Amino acid sequence: AQQLMIVGLGLTSFMVFLAEWFEVLRWAGVAYLLFLGVQALRAPVDEDANAEPPAGSAQRRFWQAVFVSWTNPKVLGFYVAFFPQFMDPALPSGPQLWLLCPTFLMIAMTLDSAYALMAGRIGRRFAGRSAVKLRNRLTGGFLILAGIGLALVRRN
Repeated sequence: AQQLMIVGLGLTSFMVFLAEWFEVLRWAGVAYLLFLGVQALRAPVDEDANAEPPAGSAQRRFWQAVFVSWTNPKVLGFYVAFFPQFMDPALPSGPQLWLLCPTFLMIAMTLDSAYALMAGRIGRRFAGRSAVKLRNRLTGGFLILAGIGLALVRRN
């Protein structure tokens, strides 16, 4: 949420400028997705991949996640690449961002919560060496497909 506000308040003109760089950002994203896909396909099958997470309070894990999120520049890069696609350059960008930020936050929270609940329910079924290998292949395949899909996108 804080990063959305940073983008909404501080990077408005920068985002409009980057809208013109859509193709460069898109191809950088394609390369990154393909790289991640190949890395996932080549990842070694780790025996400890399904080990229990380290002990600690939920509050401590929450603040660790906040720290990781705040120090991850890819998140801001995503917003800078994503939002201009939904903005009209002829209109003031501030009000558009004030609508886009909470809308995106609600969608992201809903989807992330659904993913977490689903992962909690089915995660135990994917234990073992063969399951880790399958998971690596599926992850790599989906990342490569996403990269190909992004390569095929054309801006209006």
